[in-house]
Amino acid sequence: MSPETPNFLVDAAPGPGTSPAGAAGATVALEELPGNSRSYRQPTAAPHRCSSPGDLGDQRDRTFPARPAQPVHSSAELEERPAGAARGAGMAEQDPASSRPRGKRHRPAFTWEVRANDRNYHTQFRKKSAFCLTKKKYAGNAISTAKYNVLTFLPLNLYEQFHRAANVYFVLVILLQAFPEISTLPWYTLLFPLSCLLAIRGLRDLIDDIGRHQSDRSINSRPCEILSGKSFRWQKWRDICVGDIVRLRKESLVPADMLLLRSSEPSSLCYLETADIDGETNLKFRQALLVTHRELASEESMAAFDGRVTCEEPNSRMHSFTGTLAWRGETHALDSERLLLRGCRLRNTDLCYGLVIYAGFDSKIMRNCGKIKRKKTKLDRMMDRLVIMIFLALLVTSLCLAIASGFWAKTFQEKHGYLSVFYKHTTPAQQAFFSFWGFTILLSIIIPMSMYITFEFIYLVNSFFINWDLEMYHAAKDIPAKARSTSLNDQLGQIEYIFSDKTGTLTQNVMSFKKCCINGTIYGAGAGCGSKHPSGSGLTRSHRGEQKSDFCDARLLEAARRDSDPALREFLRLLALCHTVMVEERGDQLVYQAASPDEEALVLAARSLGYIFLSRTQDTITISELGMKRTYKVLAMLDFNSDRKRMSVLVRDPQGTIRLYTKGADTVILERLQRRGPRETFTEMALDRFAEETLRTLCLASKEVSEAEYGAWSRRHHEASVLLQDRARELDRLYDEMEQNLQLLGATAIEDKLQDGVPETIQLLKLGNIKVWVLTGDKQETAMNIGYACKLLTDDMEVLEEKKVSEILGALRASSSGLAGSAGPLCHGRLSQQRPEASQCKKRALVISGDFLDKILRTGEALKEEGRLRRWLPCRGAAGSPEEAGLAEKAFVELAASCQAVLCCRVTPRQKALIVQLVKKHKKATTLAIGDGANDVNMIKTADIGVGISGLEGLQAVQCSDYALAQFSYLQRLLLVHGRWAYLRICKFLRCFFYKTFAGLMTQVWFAFHSGFTAQPLYEGWFLALYNIFYTAYPILSLGLLEQDVSAKKSLEFPELYVIGQQDELFNYRVFSITVLHGLSTSLASFYIALWAFEDRVGSRAVGDYESFAITVATSALLSVLMEIILDTKFWTLLSFLMVTTSLLLFCLFSFLTQSIDAFRIAPAIFRFPDASWNALTDPYVLLVVLLSLVVNTIPSLTKIRLKAQREPEPLVELRAHVLRGSFHHRSSYAFSHQEGYAGLITRGDSLRSRGTRSTIQHPDTAPALSPGPSSPMPSPSA
Repeated sequence: MSPETPNFLVDAAPGPGTSPAGAAGATVALEELPGNSRSYRQPTAAPHRCSSPGDLGDQRDRTFPARPAQPVHSSAELEERPAGAARGAGMAEQDPASSRPRGKRHRPAFTWEVRANDRNYHTQFRKKSAFCLTKKKYAGNAISTAKYNVLTFLPLNLYEQFHRAANVYFVLVILLQAFPEISTLPWYTLLFPLSCLLAIRGLRDLIDDIGRHQSDRSINSRPCEILSGKSFRWQKWRDICVGDIVRLRKESLVPADMLLLRSSEPSSLCYLETADIDGETNLKFRQALLVTHRELASEESMAAFDGRVTCEEPNSRMHSFTGTLAWRGETHALDSERLLLRGCRLRNTDLCYGLVIYAGFDSKIMRNCGKIKRKKTKLDRMMDRLVIMIFLALLVTSLCLAIASGFWAKTFQEKHGYLSVFYKHTTPAQQAFFSFWGFTILLSIIIPMSMYITFEFIYLVNSFFINWDLEMYHAAKDIPAKARSTSLNDQLGQIEYIFSDKTGTLTQNVMSFKKCCINGTIYGAGAGCGSKHPSGSGLTRSHRGEQKSDFCDARLLEAARRDSDPALREFLRLLALCHTVMVEERGDQLVYQAASPDEEALVLAARSLGYIFLSRTQDTITISELGMKRTYKVLAMLDFNSDRKRMSVLVRDPQGTIRLYTKGADTVILERLQRRGPRETFTEMALDRFAEETLRTLCLASKEVSEAEYGAWSRRHHEASVLLQDRARELDRLYDEMEQNLQLLGATAIEDKLQDGVPETIQLLKLGNIKVWVLTGDKQETAMNIGYACKLLTDDMEVLEEKKVSEILGALRASSSGLAGSAGPLCHGRLSQQRPEASQCKKRALVISGDFLDKILRTGEALKEEGRLRRWLPCRGAAGSPEEAGLAEKAFVELAASCQAVLCCRVTPRQKALIVQLVKKHKKATTLAIGDGANDVNMIKTADIGVGISGLEGLQAVQCSDYALAQFSYLQRLLLVHGRWAYLRICKFLRCFFYKTFAGLMTQVWFAFHSGFTAQPLYEGWFLALYNIFYTAYPILSLGLLEQDVSAKKSLEFPELYVIGQQDELFNYRVFSITVLHGLSTSLASFYIALWAFEDRVGSRAVGDYESFAITVATSALLSVLMEIILDTKFWTLLSFLMVTTSLLLFCLFSFLTQSIDAFRIAPAIFRFPDASWNALTDPYVLLVVLLSLVVNTIPSLTKIRLKAQREPEPLVELRAHVLRGSFHHRSSYAFSHQEGYAGLITRGDSLRSRGTRSTIQHPDTAPALSPGPSSPMPSPSA
């Protein structure tokens, strides 16, 4: 709360559980202040700090509409909640902290003015775009996420492709070949394969972009109703403009960010599902201003509406919105509770009307999507550097040979002056110059273009292997795995950090009632189940909203039917009464809607046991107890908040007895009990047992309240409800006073259902030295509970929370040597690269919130709290300096990386991306992000690998991902099997390709020493052209497609094998150097053994000519390369054998065709080696020379294999085939909504409609009128 905000505006709202009278009293007290002509808005459970000039503190001169009171959080709770965390905002807030000046608070500009039903006004404004260009200030609603269009595809795609160093190199060589004076090879020999390579990659990018265009077209063509003239007409989403009024129907998606004007629900409530944005299926609600609810009662009034909205410029803060509505001379305050965000789905509301505020890319969800980034793997980046290194080495080699050529020409001219007629026009310097470029072109094939073409093919086929893997096919939803990117497969084998969302990714967001403890007896799974339902299956709610109960325990069912146990009766009665669930009748079915899935699971549990919640009014609740309908009068509702960790309801039963029913965390319930006896002790033991099974627990208690006690408490409660100062504190004190001397009834255990195989997957990933960080928008206790449930957190871990983290980071920041000076407290020895658990430090887990992340990184709203920040993080120099920020970032990343688990709670989508970026920046690590909602898109785009969970909810994450999976558990196979295999195959492919290139083609350099450094090719031109395409490509291709070191089963049994990829062991600069030296030695042996044999003359046929020599060297090098590939292949298949055989057959075939006499006669300039192979290879002496070269070249590889087999194995990792599962004793105390429930709506009656009136707005298909109807108590809506 900013200092200038008047206190009476904060304390004017009734607290949780305020009675209707109290709420009314608060409103009257404000409206009847002497001299007060304004009707002030009562604040909601919104941010506890004013974050802009448009908040309450800066609006004293404006008139605010009267609004029903809503529950207010206690001051302690408000301190705990992040800024901007409005009720129902399951979507994380976006705040581009990087754009803010450090040390200075950022205030959004309130220059966005929207006029209703006035398109002409908005079209006249333009803003600067790029250079001198301008564009419309108010964007249209059409979106385009594609990278290219018809005009930009060719230039932009070529620009991106020529960011690869190899492509620039090939173009340079082609340009050199265009000069006949220096060309040694025809220019088209490189132009054709380069064109093929660019076309293949361009076609792949085009196919991906066509998919984006199709998706955009589908979204932009969705139908909607837009007010045009005096009536609504069906149009497309792309036709929506800022200022339009749009009508939405039940189940439709919100097409743009809109100000809610009116709905068919009582008090213009509107129920939304944000599953397409954040994966949460529980409904949120929004409420229109009272003035628009009353006045906009018909289509004519909608058409005449000329309100003007002034608000902040479009931004990415998803649950923060501040503005005003000016209409009919009055100004009304607006906040995020009035805004319907694009991508939400309308639930449980027949009709609603909205004014478009932000459209298209100005909408908050589109502002969060981030840009499409071209991702490159570590091997890709290394290849770019290697190409530069090879090119520089090639230039140096060519320069040396050219200098030698000049000296040789000078010596030759001096000795052989009689041949001056041949070189009289060429000086030695000119000879050296031309030789330099000739050698450059001749040696350019050392970086073969065929390698990159084969690269693309291997990537493509390995992507098909992922798509075809039946082990990653989810039959229940008919969803296969999908490799949406075909160029990142090898990076899947090098992941070091995984950043995961929680809701919808680790969990199903489905609560299941598993067990309970009542009066010293535990009921639940395995406790005697009937034949109809599987034991322990719990209570579930299907995706279509069909609520059902399959919990079964025969003893509990029988005990409930007998109705002989008073404790059991009160226990079930509490479940049916103490909640804020709302109910709707659909035919003969009751459909419940709760503020959280936990509440719904408890009410369903009571229903399955005969205690059915039927309906509620503003001050009554009706239930059926074993077939008998009973109506209880609700005297007060004491709603849940994160400080109280409990909720209570004070009711009067039909007999007139007043009872208090309370449910909450064991830590707060047990200390409020009247006595602690054997039953309470047993219940605590049951809670520990439930905690071992990672179930979410609640304690249930009640007490009888006397009339005198209630009368006195009610009077004080009413007085506290209308206080203008310290209301929340007084109400919390009264609630605590009432919730004393309770009698324990029992405990419940709810399972927040994880997706199948999540704990096992996380365990395997941790054994593979992959660190898993959970980044979620949920509150801390929820995230920690899931952390224990999925085995990310264990009992032997020390949990570092914000206070401890502040102390550690303060020490780190104070030390001049960074982390080195505090190695002791951090246990900052370098973590074992093979086994993180091998560290002698105690296992630690880091748990922080988004607000705290802002503080330690010196960004966001927390920059205002300079004093507290200095106390937490002692710093030097100017506050907020770039150096200080960099030090804070590095210290935080080092601390987090030293922990075995990291949980970041209440983080915004931009903060998720920031954390990923920090790890990439400071740890140089390969990262993977996985999520299922639109709030994960930024994180997915930022990580090296993005994985989207494809399910029944929104597909925004999938559309922006590199890989799509149906379940989190499939990640283990994607990484440990496909990723490791892809890395292994690509590395072996590169090693073999570089080896065979240097082994076969470096003989050109050795030949130059014996040919006067004239850049004359040693080999036949056709051999040079076909060597990399046909003679050696296929065996290496089979290696890149099918090679395996261990099977898929063994890869999963021994996840420690994955460490090889993380440490870049299979291909690095050392491996590359060894490969190059191996290739050079092979080329030396092949050349000089043949040269030694051909010194005078060889064989019975006196074969000693240049052509026979070239054929001998070529054959020796080729067979040596094939033998090396054979020895390097570990996984032989029929295809591998065929590839090697095919290479030899093609060598024989093309040698016969290109060296035939007939071909020589037709084109002697092209076919220059007539019958050379036949003459040479039919001579036994030449064959012995080839055999000698093959043996000499194979001896090093055979020796290496022999030594490796004899060497005593020293495994770097301890291989374990089984995942150990320990017990857990963490007791979860969270089983409520992420925010307060619907108590405020219930006690005000806003959510309740009359029994005969389904809607206060008549359906447009039946009548044009929008006149509001009477409202009286009736069951409220639900999903």
